[in-house]
Formats: sequence, structure tokens, C-alpha cells
Amino acid sequence: MILDRKKAPDFKTIDKIDIQHAVSHSLDNGIKVYTIDSGSQELTKLEFIFNAGMYYQSQPLLASAANNLLESGTKNYSANELSDNIDFFGSFFECSVDQDFASLALFSLNKYLDKSLHYVEDIIKNPTFPKDEFDIYMSNKKQKHLVNSEKVSVLARRRFFELLFGEKHPYGVTVKNDDFEKLKLESVIEFYRTFYHSANCAIIASGKLPKDLIETLNRFFGSSTWGNEQPIPVPQVNIDTTKLQKHFIEKADAIQSAIKVGRLMFNKTNPDYYKFQVLNTILGGYFGSRLMANIREDKGYTYGIGSGLASFVNGGSFFISTEVGVDVTNETLTEIYKEIKLVREELVDDEELETVRNYVLGQFLRSVDGPYALADKFKAIWEFGLDYDYFEKYFDAVKTITPQEIKALANIYLQENDLIELVVGKK
Repeated sequence: MILDRKKAPDFKTIDKIDIQHAVSHSLDNGIKVYTIDSGSQELTKLEFIFNAGMYYQSQPLLASAANNLLESGTKNYSANELSDNIDFFGSFFECSVDQDFASLALFSLNKYLDKSLHYVEDIIKNPTFPKDEFDIYMSNKKQKHLVNSEKVSVLARRRFFELLFGEKHPYGVTVKNDDFEKLKLESVIEFYRTFYHSANCAIIASGKLPKDLIETLNRFFGSSTWGNEQPIPVPQVNIDTTKLQKHFIEKADAIQSAIKVGRLMFNKTNPDYYKFQVLNTILGGYFGSRLMANIREDKGYTYGIGSGLASFVNGGSFFISTEVGVDVTNETLTEIYKEIKLVREELVDDEELETVRNYVLGQFLRSVDGPYALADKFKAIWEFGLDYDYFEKYFDAVKTITPQEIKALANIYLQENDLIELVVGKK
């Protein structure tokens, strides 16, 4: 058969997506392990997850410092020894922390998993938090903070969450220059002891998993309880959204202005989340969105503009974000509100909706390609206490949403009086 390159391939819609489900196990000490056995390479990713994100910290920098300093030295190995020994076996180890969770991830060849886990076990159970490593970490962190504080985009991101959640809410707290001196090593150690223990740990394993994986994990992490097991203290805080709608931070030397427009919003546990994702995509959620077509392609005010939903365990937000030349700041705001008004007042035509529908479903299909992607998809629902029917509902919402529903959602959630506007730069 000769391929006719002048003829485009047949267009096909996505009618159903089958997702491999994670399988639940329990170690002897009760730690939950979720496995996704897939892929063709003899590689395993293990992610150790703790409820130890920024939501739980009593002061800025605490959660990230505790997480990042875990690998700065243990009872048995220095930081360099840990790094060199893990590298020797071709493994990779990384720490990360977000608003709600702290994570430690190991990527390892299956044949060296035992040897790599020997060091990971020491990192998780026996960190020593050396004072010199703490001082170096804080110094580097402060220097990076000072550099970033000159960027309008960074200033806008920090301030926007303050406006949405309140300056005392864990999601709204931002780092100030003097916070680096306020954080003490003793507080970091106490945070570790409070949150990093077997009763507050879950493991997600993905890849072409060894047959004896659960036995291996039991040997390192499940044979007994470890750490200072105690109930996790959950902050009791109220959201304190600003009452003022428009905010401006002048930066005299700015060449560009950073713009944020948005509002406090639900997270992915809300039934409207599925269909609002379609509305968001139309407005600013992909390269062909209305905001991009207007403000980048037509007006040439920016290289990029987008909108999105941030979903946290205890809240969420909707935002539109861009950077533009200071001479077109006001014009850009006018066009943003114009596009928001259009989705409130006019029905989306069938062709645009079908394009967005297929884009969203195509992106979803790409996002479940491979074992690590499947693990990330599972983690995204597990963190919120959701099940795999979340994806079925999401798929169904995207397939069936109507122009009338999109308009109705826009009128509920995108009224101009409900939106908070922040500009950092010049107007």
C-alpha cells in the first residue's frame, strides 16, 4: 500500500479511555502501598508521600527546609556519600514539597533497588540535619529569594495568593526577607519529627515492578513502626479573601507589568470542576484559546497569556496570568474583561466547542501514557480522597457539555465584580 501524503488521515474522536488502576497493598506496619505495574523497562519509581506540605507549617520556609535537608546527612552517611552512592547504582533521588504534601521519589534499576533503598531508608529514618548544611541551604535560599523578588511575575504570584486566601492562611503566606533569620534549625527538626513517620506515610510504586516489591518494602519500611508516631496536627484557619477588587504594586524600573485576574474557587471535589475545565480551556487554557488569539495573536501585547484552576486539598483558585509591556497594561486588562464578558453573554459555537472538546480529551490521553504518568494521575485523585470514577465523570462532562452549560457556568463564576485584579509594574 502506497501512502498518499496529500490526504490527511481520518479524523477520529475519543469515545472511551481505559486507565490502568493502581492496586492497593498494606505493609505489616500499616503503610499503604499503591502499585502500577506497567512498562517495558526494568525500572521502578517509588514515591514516599507525607502530609507535610506548606499547609502544615507554623512559619514560612519550614516545610521546604525540612524536606530538602533530609538528604543533607544521616547517622551513617554524609550528604556527599549519599549522593555518590545513589549515583553509583544509576539511581536518582529527589525531594519536593507543595501546598499539601511532601514527597521523596526514588528512580532505580530493578536489579539495584535493594541497594538504593538502603540509602533511602537512612535518609527517611535517620537524618541528622547538620548545622552547616542548614546554614548553607538557608543562605542559598535567601539569595535566590532576593533575586526572584526583582521579578514582577514572582511578586504577582506571591501577592495574588495573599489576596485570595489571606496573609495568615497557609496557602496565602509568603516569604519575607526576615523569615530566613527567623527560621531555626530546632524548628526544622521538630517539624520532621512531627510529620515524617510511618503513620503519616504512603507509597506509590510504578514501572515494571519486581515480583518481590512488597516484601522488599516490608523489609526496609514495614517490619515495624518508625519515627515519632503521633496524630497529625491540622491547622484550623479561615480563608480571609481581600474585600478590595483592584490592586496595584508599582515597580518603577519595570519594563513589563505582571497581571493576575482571578478569584477564590472550588477544588476538584466539586461537581462543577469537570465542566469548568472546558470553560477554562476555551478562555485561556491552551494555545488556541480566546485570550491567546486576542491578546497575543491579534494585539501582540504578550508572548503568552493563560488561565487555569489551582486545586488544593483545602481550597482552590481560578486565575488569568500574563506579562505585558508597561505601555499596554491597561489595554490588556480591557481585553481580558472583554473576553470574560463574551463567555458570559454569548454561546460558544459548535465548531469551537468540538475543537476544545477534542483537545481536552487528547491531552488527557497523553497524560496517561506510561507507568509514571499513570502514577501521577492516581496521585492526583488519591490526594483528594477520590476514586477512579473521577476520570469517568470528567470524561463524560467533557463529551456532553453544551454551549448553554458553558454560558451558565461563566455567569455563576466569572462575574466581573467577583474577580480580583492585581498588577505589578506600571499602569
